Amino acid sequence: MKKYDREYFDRWYRDPKNRVATAESVARKVHLVVSIAESLLLRRVRSVLDIGCGEGSWRAPLRKLRPGIRYAGVDSSEYVISRYGKRRGIRLGTFGGLGEIESKLRGPFDVIVCCDMLQYIPAGELRAGLKSVAALLGGVAYLEAYTSGDSIEGDKRAWHHRTAAEYRRAFGGAGLTSVGMHCWVGGELKPTTAELERA
Repeated sequence: MKKYDREYFDRWYRDPKNRVATAESVARKVHLVVSIAESLLLRRVRSVLDIGCGEGSWRAPLRKLRPGIRYAGVDSSEYVISRYGKRRGIRLGTFGGLGEIESKLRGPFDVIVCCDMLQYIPAGELRAGLKSVAALLGGVAYLEAYTSGDSIEGDKRAWHHRTAAEYRRAFGGAGLTSVGMHCWVGGELKPTTAELERA
């Protein structure tokens, strides 16, 4: 069983030799996703749900870009909840168990973020979580996942090897449509997209 404790976050998010992201790379992703969402919503993003958020690395760049944005984080790490939960708006929960806390999250959300965590989710939990993502989505979901065809660096423990086709089937089965760059829309926004925007 993987432990998402302080040692884990120190190794993969703070240690310059092992870290998988920097503050600059996170800020670039935030800017990309907010821009895509606002282009499709035709207004500023007002709410973000960050699932598997860890220590909430998206929160500060989101608030810098859009002061006053409503940020809600969900993570399964007891360490994260005890250290950052109240201060950063992060509640305890799992991807597969989103349905259990769905009503408390006050959706729909303009943006839902699942950044670099879906490859660690077992198939049954993936399906259940994606159903909840679709139910909570009022804009764009950033579903960053890496496939068995990707060359990746970082934590490969408890990795679920899936092809791009498997992810597309899972996302499509939840009623989500790709608009490129790991971004997906639900049934509400799909009719407003152009055919060539849909990957």
